[in-house]
Amino acid sequence: MRWGPLGTLCSLWLKGAGGWGLTLAALGLWLVVGTGPAWAQQVDVERLSAELEPAIHAMMTDGQVSSATIALVVGDETIWSQGYGYANIWAKTPAVPETVYLIGSTFKAMSTMALLRQMEQGDFELDDAVTNYMDDLVIRSEDPGDPVTFRHLLTHTSGLPGAFGPYLVWSDSVPPPIAEYLATDLEVVRPPLQEVVYSNLAYTLVAHLLEQFSGEDFKEHIRRQIFEPLEMTSTAFDPTPSMDERLAVPYVVDTTSGKHVPVPRLRAAVWPAGIVYGTVEDQANWLIVNLNGGVFKGTRLISAETLGEMHTRQWDEFAGPMEEIGFGNETTGYGLTWWTTQRNGDRYFAHSGSVPGYTAFLLGNIDRKLGFAILTNGNRAHPHLVRLAETAIDLLIELTSTDSGG
Repeated sequence: MRWGPLGTLCSLWLKGAGGWGLTLAALGLWLVVGTGPAWAQQVDVERLSAELEPAIHAMMTDGQVSSATIALVVGDETIWSQGYGYANIWAKTPAVPETVYLIGSTFKAMSTMALLRQMEQGDFELDDAVTNYMDDLVIRSEDPGDPVTFRHLLTHTSGLPGAFGPYLVWSDSVPPPIAEYLATDLEVVRPPLQEVVYSNLAYTLVAHLLEQFSGEDFKEHIRRQIFEPLEMTSTAFDPTPSMDERLAVPYVVDTTSGKHVPVPRLRAAVWPAGIVYGTVEDQANWLIVNLNGGVFKGTRLISAETLGEMHTRQWDEFAGPMEEIGFGNETTGYGLTWWTTQRNGDRYFAHSGSVPGYTAFLLGNIDRKLGFAILTNGNRAHPHLVRLAETAIDLLIELTSTDSGG
């Protein structure tokens, strides 16, 4: 179940800005989570709020985050969602769970799921050469004897560069069509499997391949096959008018004054890699299908076997933490797009998202079916979001174990 009116209560907090606070701890609430006999348990929301909110406030201070929206998942339910700080500092607009942010690269795994659904229909195999399915496009500088495969694309080991190609939203220029962009920019800079290099260009190619297999426009296909069945009604490549009025302003911190300053909204030549807008409650729905074997509210989007492959490290030779953001350990590595790791004996998947002025993070505990989602208009705040996510999951483990008598 989701919260009713209480779920939209915003715990406003902004250091030094005269914010006020209203926490669920003051409400003394319990939430019964009905996720089937094996997962039915009570979550003490009063304790959850009281113990998690100090860590949220610390994250916002240390990460210099203007606002954040957070959702927690247990089993197949979003049990808690909340907003903190200001989505618009100038207007003092409080963040709420319905606030819209750029979700960045957390979108990449959605493209992967859509592509792998085509694999399940027999269109390709993971270790097939991509060039066999590209019509008139070619990967320049590719060695035919050592071709780029689908598995390489989905693990950032293809040899394709990072790429971005920014365009101001309110400029006269717009990103070119996918095929046109790829025709001029699709070139490897090294053979596959030499190293992991995070490649937005690879996911632009994924979008093109998905169009080839489905015979459908990429945006429309994702909308019908991912957003609609997951009830992600406030997630879109192009914000609807109702989403537009809920948009959080992107901020960076001025190094001289220490104040948050707004930055331009961007589009990108590699837009299929993560120029997508959404809410934290929609992100929670995306976590739910990943935590429940590919099923959301009785609808199967992908087989449990294929989803399991997405959550399994593909290359042991590239094991290790995501150094720049402080996530993971020696068990960490890329699954099929998702980062995968083990922590305290449990299996996890995760991914971040970052576009100037926004940082997002998702974390899921596969074995206990626990999830954490956060969207912010803080700039490159990854390590702080990772620490908060781990704190939240640890708290959920403690509470669900205690409340179920474990």
